[in-house]
Amino acid sequence: MDAEVPAPVDLADVDRWSDEVDVVVVGFGIAGGCAALEAARAGARVLLLERAATYGGTSAMAGGHFYLGGGTAVQRAVGVEDSAEEMFRYLLAVSREPEEDKIRAYADDSVEHFGWLEALGFEFERSLFDGKAVIQPGTEGLMYTGNEKVWPFRDRAVPAPRGHKVPVPGDTGGAKLVLDLLAKRLADAGVEVRYETGATALVRSGDTVVGLGWRRFDERGFVRSRAVVIAAGGFVGNDEMVDRYVPRMRAKLFPLASTYDDGLGLRLGASMGGAWRFMDEAFLTAPFYPPSVLVTGLIVNREGRRFVAEDSYHARTSAYVLEQPGSAAFLIVDSEHIEHPAMPLCPFVDGWETVEEMAAGLDVPADTLAATLTRYNEHAARGEDPDFHKAPEWLAPQATGPWGAFDLSLGKATYAGFTMGGLSVTLDGQVRREDGSVVPGLYAAGACAANIAQDAKGYASGTQLGEGSYFGRRAGRHAARVRPPTEPAAGRAEG
Repeated sequence: MDAEVPAPVDLADVDRWSDEVDVVVVGFGIAGGCAALEAARAGARVLLLERAATYGGTSAMAGGHFYLGGGTAVQRAVGVEDSAEEMFRYLLAVSREPEEDKIRAYADDSVEHFGWLEALGFEFERSLFDGKAVIQPGTEGLMYTGNEKVWPFRDRAVPAPRGHKVPVPGDTGGAKLVLDLLAKRLADAGVEVRYETGATALVRSGDTVVGLGWRRFDERGFVRSRAVVIAAGGFVGNDEMVDRYVPRMRAKLFPLASTYDDGLGLRLGASMGGAWRFMDEAFLTAPFYPPSVLVTGLIVNREGRRFVAEDSYHARTSAYVLEQPGSAAFLIVDSEHIEHPAMPLCPFVDGWETVEEMAAGLDVPADTLAATLTRYNEHAARGEDPDFHKAPEWLAPQATGPWGAFDLSLGKATYAGFTMGGLSVTLDGQVRREDGSVVPGLYAAGACAANIAQDAKGYASGTQLGEGSYFGRRAGRHAARVRPPTEPAAGRAEG
């Protein structure tokens, strides 16, 4: 796999079209499916291409969280007060380089988008999981999935749970239910889906995209279209791009991605001058909870010092771990609070009767570790954490030996991840060049577009599915309104 950018094909060089449609969408994950459906509902003739033998992509692997708020039916049913303004403030606070128009639209339209998703044919359960977990253990419809209650964000926006989970138990695959329903709604709307068919190049007339080259096994052809929507995933499966942009991901144990997350969508966009953003950003995580009682422990680096609030969202904690010397850290818990995960991603190191023995076992300075533990315990006993402002509900002195430690270090803990870089796009998904101008006829959504999910330290579970579906819809609607180019079409359609 390489990082080669496929050269666009000039319109004059196309002597035959296999199809002529209004909108062609590349990739049938959550973003591509939503883009295709909205384009069709807006009256466009739509062709949806998918390289795999079935739909879903990386979206089908997800647990099924959609980050939604502003007063959804689930939030209201369980007594959670939330508003579009507070959701906007929170997302603004956790963004690396926020595009306020996108965040404002996403927050303002969140309740409507919630209703649109349920109208596909399912309902989020009207129930709340109020514990600390990576994903709801059952089918509970709502939980905190980000850093809403973590300092400093809790001071910038009123915390509210916004992780809406599809009613499927388990840690993965919950989103498949939504994709199954999306496939049915696409069929109802008359959208043609072609599987095992991948994009090869964009067709251009000057600076405007007017079609797409495709390949299915030994067959090749060109689709004439007024607009192309790229929703082909990220680039975690492309070793050369990973080495170039996020080399720390080469140490991961497995990617949270499908076989086809090879950066093709980004490279297609670049072939027409599309700019890439946040290519150095990656989501990497090795959650140490549940059980949630472990959050009361303290995390130290090789120097025996704390460096992050332990009640942070697991990917935020992991991002700080990776910045420590040797990308190493340990979670320390005393005998009154220690529990062992059913499926430990952060392995248990050992137990020790004294702090001095623990320091030796972890190979950290004994004096520093003892001072760190003493300071933490003294303040925790008063419900305080002046160093990292950990919320009082997760503060408890770790003062009763023996002590145990879990290894959060890269190479020891089981890290998984995906890339977060994507094409620069407008609010409606139009691909932008470095100078901010748009590429006429070209759109991007989902993991190959840079919208809200751009910072691992500020990410919340459900953002990928939430923004992928929402901005996919916007891209599809806008693409359906693209006027046909004025120049005559090349060739003729087959058939």
